[in-house]
Amino acid sequence: MIMGAAVSTVYCNLKLKHPTLDMPVIDYDLVLLIQPMLMLGVSIGVICNVIFPDWLVTVLLIILFIVTSTKAFLKAIETWKKETIIITEAAKQSEQTTAGLDAASPSEILSDHDRNETPSDKEVSIWKNVYWKEVGLLAFVWVAFLVLQVAKNYMATCSIWYWVLNLLQIPVSVGVAMYEAVGLVQGRRVISSKRNEQNSLRAHQLFVYCFLGVTAGVVAGLLGVGGGSIMGPLFLELGVPPQVASATATFAMMFSSSMSVVEYYLLNRFPVPYAVYLTILAFFAAIVGQRVVRKLIDLLGRASIIVFILSFMIFISALSLGGVGISNTIHKIERHEYMGFENICKYEA
Repeated sequence: MIMGAAVSTVYCNLKLKHPTLDMPVIDYDLVLLIQPMLMLGVSIGVICNVIFPDWLVTVLLIILFIVTSTKAFLKAIETWKKETIIITEAAKQSEQTTAGLDAASPSEILSDHDRNETPSDKEVSIWKNVYWKEVGLLAFVWVAFLVLQVAKNYMATCSIWYWVLNLLQIPVSVGVAMYEAVGLVQGRRVISSKRNEQNSLRAHQLFVYCFLGVTAGVVAGLLGVGGGSIMGPLFLELGVPPQVASATATFAMMFSSSMSVVEYYLLNRFPVPYAVYLTILAFFAAIVGQRVVRKLIDLLGRASIIVFILSFMIFISALSLGGVGISNTIHKIERHEYMGFENICKYEA
């Protein structure tokens, strides 16, 4: 379901430009730095999902969603206040300088300099708007992980070749991330989505980025949340504009969620017909949601609505998924089922 929503959302975002800079709304350099480590974390998280008991997964999921939804909500309030100040100041200046904007809407009185909070509706050709070299590297990581996962499926669990194939994911993900990191340190590349901050990043900053990518992947693979609920609030904390943070996190989530689907399929841990139905449903629902949200932002002139929606959806997910997990745990307790840690070497798909 997450993969279906991510694919349709990415398709819509591929045609959009950054609201203030001459670049796509998706920050491909930021994705290229984090996504390889995110996918490495997903593989680790899926293994942890097999080992961890369901009740522990439920507890971790509830804690994660409550924390991230709270932080996202506080960030939304902060962004809303900043937008209010911008609109108020712009209205005062317009009253003093001209009488031609007395009936202007909030989105119309925002100055060009401060339009980093108002997403652009300008669409361009996908062929011109996509950074194909970066996408090619991301696709290489995805295919490499896919080959390793399929090959691992034919090996005995916990055999030497099983662990060799698992460990081969490390040089693939670290190699691509290091390629991007070296370019960022040397100044040949920039994470330009952070408004106009074009300074080269330092090594310790890049290490933190990569570590957070692995952590988000582990949580995504363990809890099956795709990583977007983690990366979105993280990008906002790093100072990325809401619309860019949403588009970039969804783009990275498309790769991680699709790899989670492959890994869980190979582990025989979800019903295929049910998954296909939810994927198709989420695909079209995401398209409708994208259009509705963009219309609301155009009407209100506030990009903070994206963050409010994000925090609300994460909180609803905590209630719904947490409730289902608690219900299943209670049923297992009543049936006196085993609720401890599993041995992955004895797991049979």
